[in-house]
Parts: sequence; C-alpha cells; structure tokens
Amino acid sequence: MPSDSGLEFQDLYFTTPDGEKLNAWFFPSKGAKKSLLFFHGNAGNISHRLEKISIFKKLGLQVFIIDYRGYGKSSGKPSENGIYLDAQAAYDYLVKEKKFSPDNIILFGESLGAQAAVDLASKNQVGAIILEGNFTSAKDMSREIYPFLPTIFLSVKFDSLSKIAKVNCPKLMIHSRNDEIVPFRLGEKLFNAAGGPKTFLAIYGGHNSSFIDSEDLFTSKIREFINNL
Repeated sequence: MPSDSGLEFQDLYFTTPDGEKLNAWFFPSKGAKKSLLFFHGNAGNISHRLEKISIFKKLGLQVFIIDYRGYGKSSGKPSENGIYLDAQAAYDYLVKEKKFSPDNIILFGESLGAQAAVDLASKNQVGAIILEGNFTSAKDMSREIYPFLPTIFLSVKFDSLSKIAKVNCPKLMIHSRNDEIVPFRLGEKLFNAAGGPKTFLAIYGGHNSSFIDSEDLFTSKIREFINNL
C-alpha cells in the first residue's frame, strides 16, 4: 500500500457510464494546482506504480491513478472500448468530484495507457499530455511482436496514429532507445504525426525500467515541460 512508502493517499471507487466499478488512488500534494491523471500499462495494476508516482509527487503534482476494468480491484473485463470509457470516467471524476479545471489536468500514459490518454485528449480539453513508451496502433505492434502479443491486442485497433492530430494541447513524448517491447521507431512515428506544440525525449533502459535507468533525464525533462505550461 502507498502508506507503507509514506505516501498520503485516498483509496477511491467510482462508476463508469456502463456500470463498472473502478478502483483508483488519489495522492494529494499541498498547494498543487495541477493533477496528473495516470494511465498505466498492460502489466500489473496501480500498486506497481509507486516508484513513478513518487517521482511525480516530488515534481509537485497531485496524482490520480486508476485501474481499468478487469485490473486490480476494478470490476469487469478488459476491452479496448472499455479502457476508453474508463479513461473518460476518470477525467469526469476529476472535473466533477475533485473540482479540477480541465486546464490543470495533465494526462500521463505509459505504453497501453498512452492509448487511453490519446483517445481522451482527442475528445476533451486538458492542460497537457505526457506519453511514455507509446505505440502508434495495434496493427503496427502486431507486425513487431507477434506471436508474443498480449491477448488484449488480438481483436483491437488502439489506433493513436489516427487520433493524435486531434490532440491540441502541449505534448511530451518519451521513449527509450533500448525499448525491447515497443520499438523506438513507433514512438518517433507517433511524434511525427502529432501537431505542435510537442517535444520528444529519447531515454535509455528497458520498457518498464527506463524511467529509473534514466531517472535524472526523465525527471528534469518533465519538470521543464510542466514549468513551461
């Protein structure tokens, strides 16, 4: 639990429009105006993101992280459309229940979570979006890693490439040159398809460990990005 790491948090549940009950953790930061809406990757659940949450907290951000349907303590079964519904419900919770202005919401999506973040930002006003280890589409990924493909990819599109041009807020895209799961070139491809304002950061390390392997660079660039908003 976050409290074991000395992190103050609220254990929350909210309901999606189609009736699923999602578990989320909210980490307040005294005096912080901006909240980071965190969409994690395919592996694990919210309890496995405490190291990254600690980094965001040190940057002076409040953090709201959710488990999609079928993950952790959230009800239901994972699906592409379900993940998009979950992301929208989380955004609505921050705006309606936590009273955050859309301009003070920063989306953060890692890997699979980047698909949720891009879809959400293409339909809603947000202050900024940060993507890490993102890919362009399930079709592009299937060419790269089949047959080692997570089952959730077998009947989905996850087509961020067609949506990214609709994302008008400032964008920071982070990708490791050593990413062994999502090829670096797919991160570059999505970045090239995006409109401005946008920034690309190349880091080093594994798909799930690069934020630690390149922690100083990862942290300093996000700090710079946020300060310039």
